[in-house]
Amino acid sequence: MTRRQFSIEPINREAYAPYGSVIAADEELPFKFANMKTAKRFNHLADVVNLRPESAKLNLCVFRCSALQRLPFEIKLLERHEFSTQVFMPISSGARYLVIVSLGDDEPDLSTLKAFEVTNPQGISYHPGVWHYPMTALDNQIDFACLVHEDGSKSDCEIYAFSEPVSIG
Repeated sequence: MTRRQFSIEPINREAYAPYGSVIAADEELPFKFANMKTAKRFNHLADVVNLRPESAKLNLCVFRCSALQRLPFEIKLLERHEFSTQVFMPISSGARYLVIVSLGDDEPDLSTLKAFEVTNPQGISYHPGVWHYPMTALDNQIDFACLVHEDGSKSDCEIYAFSEPVSIG
C-alpha cells in the first residue's frame, strides 16, 4: 500500500475557511480606533463556540510546543474537540508553525486533509468537530495561548489513530 503524502501550503483565509478562522489584524480589515486613538481594534476575527451545556468552562491555557526536527514527517493520529472551538494565538515572536486539518464525521476524511504553514503573528481557530494534528512548531519552540470550552469529560478531546501513517511535507 502506498503511503499518503500531503504537501504544505501557506495559509490564507479562503483556503482555511472550512476548518476555522485565520486570526490576524490585517490592515485591509475593518477596525475601530480605541484607547484615545492609540490603538486599532479589529473585532470578531473568529467565533468562539461552545456546543455543550452550561457545565463547560472556557479554559485559557498555554501550550509550549517543541520544534519539529525535520520535514517531511509522519503523523499517526488526529484529534478533535467536537463541542468547542479551539483558538491558538502564538505568544512567542518570529516563529512558523504547521496546522494540519481534516473534515469528517466519525473519522477524518483524508480527501479533505490539508497542511498549512502559518507565520507569526497569525493565530488560528478550529471549528467544533474539525480533526487536526497537535500544534507543530517549525523553527523554534513556540508558546501558544489557547481558548477551549471543556467540562472534564472524555469528549473534551477525541483521538483517531490511523491504520497507516500519513506523510506531511
